[in-house]
Amino acid sequence: MTQERKNAIVDDIMALLIQLTDEETSQETSRKKPVEMLTIKECTQAVKGLSEHTVRQLVAQNKVKYIRTGQGKRGKILINKEELLKVFEV
Repeated sequence: MTQERKNAIVDDIMALLIQLTDEETSQETSRKKPVEMLTIKECTQAVKGLSEHTVRQLVAQNKVKYIRTGQGKRGKILINKEELLKVFEV
């Protein structure tokens, strides 16, 4: 194998690596969109006509993504705003 052929192979590998890092960087920037979480009261303000009871029912039925902060049933429920809006297509 000649030196020119080795250099060509290295150049091809470098081009592929650059392409892969560019794709990963663009995917990371699109994924870094911040997740907005709402309390139950904020959910009722985001969707007009929605009651706290309905939001709690959506959580109980696992129809929206949520997390519970704190311990046990007294923990505050935070609901993913994007998922809530998808449910009601607002």
